Amino acid sequence: MAEAFKAIGADGYDRIMGRISVRLAPAFIGFAGRAPGERILDVGCGTGSLTFALTSFGDHAEIVGIDVGEPFLAAARDRNTDPRTSFRVADASSLPFADGHFDRALSQLVLQFVPDPLPAVKEMRRVVRSGGTVSACVWDAYGGQPHIRMIWDAAAVLGLIGTHAIIRPLSTEREMAALWQGAGLTDVIEGEISMRFAFEDFDDYWSPYLTGNGPLGEMVMNLTFGQRATLEERMRLIYLSSRPDGRRSFVSTAWVCKGTVPG
Repeated sequence: MAEAFKAIGADGYDRIMGRISVRLAPAFIGFAGRAPGERILDVGCGTGSLTFALTSFGDHAEIVGIDVGEPFLAAARDRNTDPRTSFRVADASSLPFADGHFDRALSQLVLQFVPDPLPAVKEMRRVVRSGGTVSACVWDAYGGQPHIRMIWDAAAVLGLIGTHAIIRPLSTEREMAALWQGAGLTDVIEGEISMRFAFEDFDDYWSPYLTGNGPLGEMVMNLTFGQRATLEERMRLIYLSSRPDGRRSFVSTAWVCKGTVPG
């Protein structure tokens, strides 16, 4: 079962997820595809990284972003200037839309945190018209995010965590494709997107986890003060790697998948 993404506030969420989602969104849209005049659903929109990347093309009929977190949606609404784009609270597994209302549904970095992703994908299929497309991407948390993996590994080696389960749902090859096929989608294509993300210095790398947002932030902030200080010291050594503090970049890889609604 997926572990829910613990989110405390929009600012903390953006420091961990938002700035990375903004970079990932254009590449994900390139994989998912798009066309002028479409009605598009963004499932699990957060503060709107993917939604606004879609809005920037300016040729849509409607874009709706849904999320369970009202603070995220409020931040997205504050940024929105397009009357064809809206944000509303909704559960991915029970979407409040009519059958076939949308031409396309996308979900970026969300399905790994849904308790059961199959009903969510089936709902995305339901609200997309015949011939429309359902697409999603998730991080390869096990082998595709070294800047995340090295914190979990260090914590495990130091004996600060009891379990070291970093293979999240949908993190392995062909897992998303099997889910799409199980949801009744056709012409299923699975792939991957890799890109680099940079941190300006160790504080830029480490401090976002002190907000308590996300699984890693939750783990860090559940440590005692002494344990957290020990982990921070070890991570500083790993990040610096005997060089002066400064900019470091890391490769991140996401699994992507899309399929067509039959009809």
